[in-house]
Amino acid sequence: MILSLKPATQPILERHNATWQDYVAIRDHPAGDWQKLSFYRGWLWVNMGKEGPEHASVSDLITIIFGFWAFLHPDVPLQSYGRCLIEHPETHACAPDLVLYKGDNIPKYQSGEPRRIDLRYQRAPDLVGEIADTTLSIDLDEQKQLYASLGIPEYWVIDVKGQRVFAFGLTEAGRYGAISQSQVLAGLEIALLEQALERLATQTNTAAASWFIQQLQGHV
Repeated sequence: MILSLKPATQPILERHNATWQDYVAIRDHPAGDWQKLSFYRGWLWVNMGKEGPEHASVSDLITIIFGFWAFLHPDVPLQSYGRCLIEHPETHACAPDLVLYKGDNIPKYQSGEPRRIDLRYQRAPDLVGEIADTTLSIDLDEQKQLYASLGIPEYWVIDVKGQRVFAFGLTEAGRYGAISQSQVLAGLEIALLEQALERLATQTNTAAASWFIQQLQGHV
């Protein structure tokens, strides 16, 4: 049976026995208004809720930080595709809050192609992340398993309420292990990210990002 979209009063849909066809039906529904969409091993998760101010503020802070890191490393190609839909047809689908490509062979959209990254023809990101204001348990469980199975080298979970950053690097066994320094963005300490998050309690995200780049410059 093909799943249908829930009414607006039910912003979260989660199934553990869904099919790829169920996922496609929601992805392509003409009235679909999903914000987040994931599929892996029969697990289908759809969030039709709207992005809140805290989520948006933290997401933009991290994106600005990506830009500052790129400014300090001008010879390293870096491309952000936050919230872009990523698929490996029949098995995987996700739309991470943070999507970062580094180096060569960065996907580039071509006119006429589907508006998503197809991992049959394009490589996986180097880093993905989730901004967890209401989804911490899922981001540390199902989403973590999904991203590890895609072989994505680094995964961040930003705990908005706890002002914490859970950072993971992919091990040789294909599982995520905790890391204290980014393996993709050289010189970026995870503890420094948490300090920037803490500053959001009293500062704007641009002020927190400005403080962050000053700290990075001091270590270059």
